[in-house]
Amino acid sequence: MPKASETVLEIDLKALEHNFDYLKSKINPNVKMLGVVKAFAYGSDAIEIAKFLQDLGIDYLAVAYTKEGVVLRESGVKVPILVLHPQLMNFKAIIDNCLEPSIYSSRVLNEFIGQADHLSQKEYPIHIKFNTGLNRLGFWENDVDHVISQLKATSSVKVKSIFSHLAASEDLLEKDFTLRQISDFTKSSEELINKLGYSSMRHMTNTSGILNYPEAHFDMVRTGIGLYGFGNSKSENKKLKPVASLKSVISQIHMIEKGESVGYNRSYQASGFEKTATIPIGHADGISRQFGNGKGFVFINGRKASIIGNVCMDMLMINVTDIECSEGDEVIVFDSSNTAENLAESVGTISYELITAVSQRVKRVFCR
Repeated sequence: MPKASETVLEIDLKALEHNFDYLKSKINPNVKMLGVVKAFAYGSDAIEIAKFLQDLGIDYLAVAYTKEGVVLRESGVKVPILVLHPQLMNFKAIIDNCLEPSIYSSRVLNEFIGQADHLSQKEYPIHIKFNTGLNRLGFWENDVDHVISQLKATSSVKVKSIFSHLAASEDLLEKDFTLRQISDFTKSSEELINKLGYSSMRHMTNTSGILNYPEAHFDMVRTGIGLYGFGNSKSENKKLKPVASLKSVISQIHMIEKGESVGYNRSYQASGFEKTATIPIGHADGISRQFGNGKGFVFINGRKASIIGNVCMDMLMINVTDIECSEGDEVIVFDSSNTAENLAESVGTISYELITAVSQRVKRVFCR
């Protein structure tokens, strides 16, 4: 790619393909793969990523909310789309757009059956979610008979899959907990399938579950962060390629003297004669204020430069006293070498938070 001349998020689709192939190599050929494209495809571009994954042969996609799925359908995405957290008011839109809801409580199941009946649906695909320890969403193990009684009373819906979510699959110190989750899900899903009288797909693993718990691959696996280049461990990160690179430029260089301040609230004051650079990216673009005051950093001409003062809405300032640079030079916020994970760790957060925060006002550029 040419050097950046403005703030851009470069998306490397060849890296995405590499990650897809690597994760695919970890599962049996008969196991399906679901790609998670919620939150604007983890801050990249949901439509482009979904279409590319569709071309690669992904079996399923998943979004968090109905609106995200509708956008994909309107863009021409054809593969099945699971909506992980549907809201009752959106059930008609789900059916109108051939989206498939996660059903996680008796109330949600009852309401969706009612909407499916109202719209004269026959065997509309739904996905039953069990809570096995994340304690976020899902039916409990002892809800099986109640779920069956609701399902047996209608022909408007059919259980396409049964699933759950691992809480700590990346943490091998929590292996006993994870194995208990897998055991509980196996028991609940088998009981539900036996009482349904027909088979349904089962899926449980996230990216780190794919890598660490092959016994939990079942019929399908789900991957989000892995597709975008992070494997939840240092060793796995080496086998994946970060898809997104956030770049900007130096707008202006200032020479300041001892005691002069930089930015709002004068939170940085020079200890001597210093050179600073202003970059056109700020907290409205996803680089939050927590990265300011020496915690965060960027790279210029291969050299690390600390962010100084408070991050502004549209700009941040860096210390380039010891770096040879000029106005217009490219600035790397994160890329495949200087990763989003490393930058996120500087303020005690994770790659997910940093990459999903990149504002949609930042121009996306695709490398194919």
